[in-house]
Amino acid sequence: MCNLYSMTSDQDAIRKLFRVPHPFSGNLPASPAIFPGQDAPIILRDGEGTKQIVMSNWGFRLSQPGGAIKKVTNARDDKIARSHFWRESFLQRRCLVPATSFAEPKGRNPAIWHWFALSAGDTPRPLFAFAGIWQYWRGQIDAQPVQLRCFAIVTTRPNALVAPIHPHRMPVIIAPDKHDLWLHGGAEDAAGLTRPYPAQDMKIVRKGGKLDDPAIASDPAPAQLRLL
Repeated sequence: MCNLYSMTSDQDAIRKLFRVPHPFSGNLPASPAIFPGQDAPIILRDGEGTKQIVMSNWGFRLSQPGGAIKKVTNARDDKIARSHFWRESFLQRRCLVPATSFAEPKGRNPAIWHWFALSAGDTPRPLFAFAGIWQYWRGQIDAQPVQLRCFAIVTTRPNALVAPIHPHRMPVIIAPDKHDLWLHGGAEDAAGLTRPYPAQDMKIVRKGGKLDDPAIASDPAPAQLRLL
């Protein structure tokens, strides 16, 4: 289960990789740690099918007894096509979630956070995409009515690199040549992409107690952190 990731690439790199035709009108600062409930960029299709970068809040909202709202950040690949909670978004509102690494903890008190990235090319943290889905949530925050665009990351079984750290799930990573298929393809084609990313094409780039991945290899590592 992925509940922490980073996105440290700039807007130009995002536009180039995802072939977004129009510039993003807001600010896209580097984010060495993105947590549930925070805003982050996603790539989706507008009403005419054109890709665009928009900001979205991480976590679908689920009402619970007593009026509490739960943020559900991950959608299981074996449930998205049949669960009432996920199905409509999977069929109609798929997105790509730009990232440069993601983290999974091992152990507790203290947890050792392991940061995973792609190993392609010479870039320490190549930009990539999680498979995502999105929706609008209408509710109240601080007694005020709001409409919030939310996203969730699709997860699948772990590959051989992730499994020793998190033996149950890992985020689905979509290869660049499959981006359009995830966004535009039918449900069966999209479901076929929800599989573990090849372990040989990934690496652990950072581990320790820190909850961020600034991806600045020249910085001295704190005592509790080891850079790989």
